[in-house]
Amino acid sequence: MKTLLPKALSEGDTIGLISPSSHSAFPDRIAQATRYFEKRAFKVKPSKYLNSIDTNPAIADQHKLFDLHAMFGDPDVDAVICLRGGSGASRLLSNIDYALIAANPKILIGYSDITALSLAVFAATGLVSFSGPMIATELYEPTPYTEEHFWGVLTDPLYALSLKNHSEHPVTCLKPGEASGRLIGGNLSVLCSLIGTPYLPLFDDAILFLEDINEPAYKVDRMLSHLLNAGQLSRCKAILFGQFTGTSEKTGEETRLKHIFDYYITHARIEGPVMTGLSYGHIRDLMTLPLGASFQVSVHPGSFSLQACCPVIHV
Repeated sequence: MKTLLPKALSEGDTIGLISPSSHSAFPDRIAQATRYFEKRAFKVKPSKYLNSIDTNPAIADQHKLFDLHAMFGDPDVDAVICLRGGSGASRLLSNIDYALIAANPKILIGYSDITALSLAVFAATGLVSFSGPMIATELYEPTPYTEEHFWGVLTDPLYALSLKNHSEHPVTCLKPGEASGRLIGGNLSVLCSLIGTPYLPLFDDAILFLEDINEPAYKVDRMLSHLLNAGQLSRCKAILFGQFTGTSEKTGEETRLKHIFDYYITHARIEGPVMTGLSYGHIRDLMTLPLGASFQVSVHPGSFSLQACCPVIHV
Protein backbone atom coordinates (compact mmCIF):
# COMPACT_ATOMS: atom_id res chain seq x y z
CA MET A 1 0.00 0.00 0.00
CA LYS A 2 1.30 3.43 -0.93
CA THR A 3 1.91 5.81 1.95
CA LEU A 4 0.12 9.17 1.71
CA LEU A 5 1.68 12.20 3.37
CA PRO A 6 -0.34 15.29 4.25
CA LYS A 7 0.82 18.80 3.46
CA ALA A 8 2.63 20.74 6.17
CA LEU A 9 0.80 23.52 7.96
CA SER A 10 1.83 27.11 7.32
CA GLU A 11 0.55 30.48 8.51
CA GLY A 12 -2.79 31.43 7.02
CA ASP A 13 -3.96 27.81 6.68
CA THR A 14 -7.36 26.72 7.97
CA ILE A 15 -7.71 24.25 10.84
CA GLY A 16 -10.97 22.31 10.99
CA LEU A 17 -12.35 21.12 14.33
CA ILE A 18 -14.35 17.89 14.71
CA SER A 19 -15.59 15.72 17.60
CA PRO A 20 -15.74 12.08 16.42
CA SER A 21 -15.61 10.76 20.00
CA SER A 22 -17.14 12.27 23.14
CA HIS A 23 -18.23 15.86 23.66
CA SER A 24 -16.37 18.13 26.06
CA ALA A 25 -17.96 19.36 29.27
CA PHE A 26 -15.75 22.45 28.98
CA PRO A 27 -16.86 24.34 25.84
CA ASP A 28 -14.81 27.35 26.91
CA ARG A 29 -11.72 25.34 26.02
CA ILE A 30 -12.81 25.33 22.37
CA ALA A 31 -12.90 29.12 22.35
CA GLN A 32 -9.57 29.25 24.16
CA ALA A 33 -7.93 26.90 21.65
CA THR A 34 -9.44 28.88 18.78
CA ARG A 35 -7.85 32.07 20.11
CA TYR A 36 -4.56 30.22 20.48
CA PHE A 37 -4.56 29.17 16.81
CA GLU A 38 -5.65 32.58 15.61
CA LYS A 39 -2.81 34.24 17.51
CA ARG A 40 -0.48 32.01 15.50
CA ALA A 41 -2.05 33.34 12.27
CA PHE A 42 -4.23 30.32 11.50
CA LYS A 43 -7.91 30.33 10.58
CA VAL A 44 -10.25 28.05 12.51
CA LYS A 45 -13.36 26.37 11.13
CA PRO A 46 -15.60 24.50 13.61
CA SER A 47 -17.60 21.64 12.12
CA LYS A 48 -21.40 21.89 12.02
CA TYR A 49 -21.98 19.48 14.90
CA LEU A 50 -18.84 20.22 16.94
CA ASN A 51 -19.37 19.24 20.59
CA SER A 52 -23.02 18.39 20.04
CA ILE A 53 -24.69 15.94 22.42
CA ASP A 54 -27.17 13.27 21.37
CA THR A 55 -27.85 10.24 23.54
CA ASN A 56 -29.06 8.29 20.50
CA PRO A 57 -25.89 6.80 18.97
CA ALA A 58 -27.51 6.47 15.56
CA ILE A 59 -28.11 10.21 15.35
CA ALA A 60 -24.76 11.02 16.94
CA ASP A 61 -22.96 8.87 14.38
CA GLN A 62 -24.69 10.64 11.49
CA HIS A 63 -23.51 13.98 12.84
CA LYS A 64 -19.94 12.80 13.42
CA LEU A 65 -19.67 11.26 9.95
CA PHE A 66 -21.13 14.38 8.36
CA ASP A 67 -18.49 16.54 10.04
CA LEU A 68 -15.61 14.20 9.21
CA HIS A 69 -16.57 13.99 5.54
CA ALA A 70 -17.29 17.72 5.32
CA MET A 71 -13.84 18.61 6.64
CA PHE A 72 -11.97 16.23 4.35
CA GLY A 73 -14.09 17.29 1.40
CA ASP A 74 -13.61 21.02 2.03
CA PRO A 75 -10.71 22.31 -0.12
CA ASP A 76 -10.27 25.28 2.21
CA VAL A 77 -9.49 23.07 5.24
CA ASP A 78 -5.81 22.14 5.60
CA ALA A 79 -5.84 20.16 8.85
CA VAL A 80 -8.45 18.34 10.94
CA ILE A 81 -8.00 18.32 14.72
CA CYS A 82 -10.19 16.33 17.08
CA LEU A 83 -11.84 17.77 20.16
CA ARG A 84 -11.08 15.01 22.67
CA GLY A 85 -11.18 11.25 23.17
CA GLY A 86 -13.71 9.37 25.25
CA SER A 87 -15.75 6.92 23.18
CA GLY A 88 -17.69 6.54 19.95
CA ALA A 89 -15.09 6.73 17.19
CA SER A 90 -15.05 2.98 16.56
CA ARG A 91 -18.76 3.02 15.67
CA LEU A 92 -17.97 5.20 12.66
CA LEU A 93 -15.40 2.98 10.97
CA SER A 94 -17.66 0.90 8.71
CA ASN A 95 -19.39 3.99 7.29
CA ILE A 96 -16.43 6.28 6.63
CA ASP A 97 -15.85 7.34 3.02
CA TYR A 98 -12.20 6.29 2.84
CA ALA A 99 -12.02 7.11 -0.87
CA LEU A 100 -12.87 10.73 -0.01
CA ILE A 101 -10.07 10.83 2.57
CA ALA A 102 -7.56 9.23 0.19
CA ALA A 103 -8.45 11.76 -2.50
CA ASN A 104 -7.98 14.66 -0.06
CA PRO A 105 -5.06 13.73 2.21
CA LYS A 106 -4.62 16.25 4.99
CA ILE A 107 -3.42 16.37 8.58
CA LEU A 108 -5.60 14.44 11.04
CA ILE A 109 -4.63 14.62 14.70
CA GLY A 110 -5.91 13.13 17.96
CA TYR A 111 -5.22 10.29 20.38
CA SER A 112 -6.97 8.15 23.01
CA ASP A 113 -10.31 7.05 21.47
CA ILE A 114 -9.22 8.70 18.19
CA THR A 115 -6.79 5.75 17.92
CA ALA A 116 -9.62 3.84 16.21
CA LEU A 117 -10.04 6.52 13.55
CA SER A 118 -6.31 6.95 12.93
CA LEU A 119 -5.63 3.22 12.60
CA ALA A 120 -8.62 2.66 10.31
CA VAL A 121 -7.69 5.58 8.06
CA PHE A 122 -4.13 4.31 7.72
CA ALA A 123 -5.26 0.71 7.11
CA ALA A 124 -7.69 1.81 4.39
CA THR A 125 -5.80 4.65 2.71
CA GLY A 126 -2.15 4.68 3.80
CA LEU A 127 -2.54 8.25 5.08
CA VAL A 128 -0.09 9.13 7.84
CA SER A 129 -2.00 10.77 10.69
CA PHE A 130 -0.76 12.19 13.97
CA SER A 131 -1.36 10.77 17.42
CA GLY A 132 -1.10 13.84 19.56
CA PRO A 133 -2.77 16.72 21.43
CA MET A 134 -6.40 17.73 21.00
CA ILE A 135 -8.49 20.87 21.35
CA ALA A 136 -10.15 20.34 24.72
CA THR A 137 -7.42 18.29 26.41
CA GLU A 138 -4.07 19.98 25.66
CA LEU A 139 -4.24 22.62 22.92
CA TYR A 140 -6.38 25.11 24.81
CA GLU A 141 -3.34 25.63 27.05
CA PRO A 142 -0.38 23.58 25.78
CA THR A 143 2.82 23.12 27.74
CA PRO A 144 6.06 24.26 26.06
CA TYR A 145 7.03 20.64 25.29
CA THR A 146 3.61 19.74 23.82
CA GLU A 147 3.59 22.96 21.82
CA GLU A 148 7.08 22.44 20.41
CA HIS A 149 6.38 18.88 19.28
CA PHE A 150 2.98 19.74 17.84
CA TRP A 151 4.15 22.63 15.69
CA GLY A 152 7.49 21.03 14.90
CA VAL A 153 6.01 17.81 13.52
CA LEU A 154 3.16 19.52 11.64
CA THR A 155 5.05 22.44 10.09
CA ASP A 156 8.67 21.33 9.61
CA PRO A 157 9.34 18.29 7.37
CA LEU A 158 12.70 17.79 9.07
CA TYR A 159 11.55 17.98 12.70
CA ALA A 160 10.51 14.32 13.02
CA LEU A 161 13.97 13.21 11.92
CA SER A 162 14.81 13.36 15.62
CA LEU A 163 12.12 13.29 18.31
CA LYS A 164 13.15 13.93 21.90
CA ASN A 165 11.54 12.58 25.06
CA HIS A 166 10.58 15.01 27.83
CA SER A 167 13.36 15.47 30.38
CA GLU A 168 11.07 14.45 33.24
CA HIS A 169 10.04 11.16 31.59
CA PRO A 170 12.93 8.76 32.24
CA VAL A 171 13.29 5.97 29.70
CA THR A 172 13.79 2.46 31.05
CA CYS A 173 15.42 0.01 28.67
CA LEU A 174 13.70 -3.38 29.01
CA LYS A 175 15.48 -4.85 25.99
CA PRO A 176 18.31 -3.07 24.18
CA GLY A 177 18.67 -2.86 20.43
CA GLU A 178 17.82 -1.03 17.23
CA ALA A 179 14.96 -1.46 14.79
CA SER A 180 13.25 0.18 11.84
CA GLY A 181 9.62 -0.05 10.87
CA ARG A 182 6.32 1.77 10.77
CA LEU A 183 5.02 3.53 13.87
CA ILE A 184 1.76 1.76 14.69
CA GLY A 185 -0.15 2.11 17.92
CA GLY A 186 -2.07 4.38 20.23
CA ASN A 187 -4.37 3.64 23.14
CA LEU A 188 -4.03 -0.03 24.11
CA SER A 189 -7.71 -0.58 24.97
CA VAL A 190 -8.95 0.92 21.71
CA LEU A 191 -6.31 -0.83 19.61
CA CYS A 192 -7.23 -4.23 21.10
CA SER A 193 -10.88 -3.65 20.23
CA LEU A 194 -9.92 -3.58 16.53
CA ILE A 195 -8.33 -7.04 16.48
CA GLY A 196 -10.17 -9.24 13.99
CA THR A 197 -11.50 -6.25 12.03
CA PRO A 198 -10.24 -4.78 8.74
CA TYR A 199 -9.45 -1.53 10.56
CA LEU A 200 -6.27 -2.69 12.28
CA PRO A 201 -3.15 -2.22 10.10
CA LEU A 202 -0.70 -5.06 9.66
CA PHE A 203 1.81 -5.31 12.50
CA ASP A 204 4.52 -6.78 10.27
CA ASP A 205 7.77 -4.93 11.12
CA ALA A 206 5.87 -2.42 13.27
CA ILE A 207 7.36 -0.20 15.94
CA LEU A 208 4.43 -0.51 18.33
CA PHE A 209 3.71 2.42 20.67
CA LEU A 210 1.13 2.03 23.45
CA GLU A 211 -0.43 3.98 26.32
CA ASP A 212 -3.52 3.80 28.50
CA ILE A 213 -5.30 5.48 31.36
CA ASN A 214 -7.18 4.15 34.40
CA GLU A 215 -6.41 0.54 33.51
CA PRO A 216 -5.08 -1.61 36.37
CA ALA A 217 -2.17 -3.96 35.73
CA TYR A 218 -4.36 -7.05 35.43
CA LYS A 219 -6.33 -5.46 32.58
CA VAL A 220 -3.15 -4.39 30.79
CA ASP A 221 -2.02 -8.01 31.17
CA ARG A 222 -5.28 -9.25 29.63
CA MET A 223 -5.01 -6.88 26.65
CA LEU A 224 -1.38 -7.72 25.93
CA SER A 225 -2.32 -11.41 26.20
CA HIS A 226 -5.00 -10.80 23.58
CA LEU A 227 -2.44 -9.17 21.27
CA LEU A 228 -0.07 -12.08 21.80
CA ASN A 229 -2.71 -14.78 21.27
CA ALA A 230 -3.89 -13.01 18.10
CA GLY A 231 -0.35 -13.28 16.71
CA GLN A 232 0.19 -9.53 16.65
CA LEU A 233 2.93 -8.89 19.22
CA SER A 234 5.32 -11.40 17.64
CA ARG A 235 5.24 -9.48 14.36
CA CYS A 236 6.54 -6.26 15.92
CA LYS A 237 10.13 -5.12 15.58
CA ALA A 238 10.06 -2.99 18.74
CA ILE A 239 7.69 -1.83 21.48
CA LEU A 240 7.61 1.65 22.98
CA PHE A 241 5.48 1.75 26.12
CA GLY A 242 4.27 5.24 26.92
CA GLN A 243 2.61 6.51 30.08
CA PHE A 244 0.10 4.24 31.82
CA THR A 245 -1.57 6.79 34.08
CA GLY A 246 -4.38 6.73 36.61
CA THR A 247 -3.54 3.45 38.36
CA SER A 248 0.22 2.97 38.06
CA GLU A 249 0.65 5.50 40.87
CA LYS A 250 -0.98 3.05 43.30
CA THR A 251 1.20 0.91 45.54
CA GLY A 252 2.69 -2.02 43.67
CA GLU A 253 1.05 -1.27 40.30
CA GLU A 254 4.22 0.06 38.68
CA THR A 255 6.14 -3.05 39.70
CA ARG A 256 3.34 -5.29 38.42
CA LEU A 257 3.37 -3.49 35.08
CA LYS A 258 7.14 -3.95 34.82
CA HIS A 259 6.77 -7.71 35.37
CA ILE A 260 3.95 -7.87 32.83
CA PHE A 261 5.97 -6.01 30.20
CA ASP A 262 8.96 -8.31 30.80
CA TYR A 263 6.71 -11.35 30.41
CA TYR A 264 5.41 -10.32 26.99
CA ILE A 265 8.82 -9.29 25.72
CA THR A 266 9.97 -12.85 26.37
CA HIS A 267 6.90 -14.68 25.13
CA ALA A 268 6.45 -12.57 22.00
CA ARG A 269 10.16 -13.00 21.17
CA ILE A 270 10.53 -9.34 20.22
CA GLU A 271 13.67 -9.00 18.09
CA GLY A 272 14.34 -5.33 18.65
CA PRO A 273 14.27 -2.92 21.57
CA VAL A 274 11.59 -2.50 24.19
CA MET A 275 11.32 0.48 26.53
CA THR A 276 9.01 2.25 28.95
CA GLY A 277 8.69 5.97 29.61
CA LEU A 278 7.84 7.39 26.17
CA SER A 279 6.40 10.91 26.46
CA TYR A 280 3.07 9.74 25.09
CA GLY A 281 -0.24 9.16 26.81
CA HIS A 282 -2.80 11.05 28.85
CA ILE A 283 -0.24 13.56 30.08
CA ARG A 284 0.32 17.29 29.75
CA ASP A 285 3.77 16.99 28.16
CA LEU A 286 2.72 15.02 25.10
CA MET A 287 4.76 13.96 22.10
CA THR A 288 3.13 14.07 18.63
CA LEU A 289 3.72 10.76 16.83
CA PRO A 290 3.22 10.25 13.06
CA LEU A 291 1.19 7.05 12.88
CA GLY A 292 2.12 4.96 9.83
CA ALA A 293 5.42 6.71 9.11
CA SER A 294 8.72 4.84 8.84
CA PHE A 295 11.01 5.31 11.85
CA GLN A 296 14.23 4.05 13.36
CA VAL A 297 14.48 3.48 17.09
CA SER A 298 17.48 2.79 19.29
CA VAL A 299 17.21 1.89 22.97
CA HIS A 300 20.09 1.14 25.30
CA PRO A 301 20.67 1.72 29.01
CA GLY A 302 21.09 5.48 29.29
CA SER A 303 20.23 6.28 25.67
CA PHE A 304 17.14 6.51 23.46
CA SER A 305 16.58 7.89 19.98
CA LEU A 306 13.52 7.96 17.73
CA GLN A 307 14.07 9.20 14.19
CA ALA A 308 11.91 9.33 11.08
CA CYS A 309 13.52 7.64 8.10
CA CYS A 310 12.17 10.41 5.83
CA PRO A 311 9.90 13.47 6.15
CA VAL A 312 6.39 12.70 7.49
CA ILE A 313 4.77 15.72 5.82
CA HIS A 314 5.44 17.50 2.54
CA VAL A 315 5.64 21.18 1.67
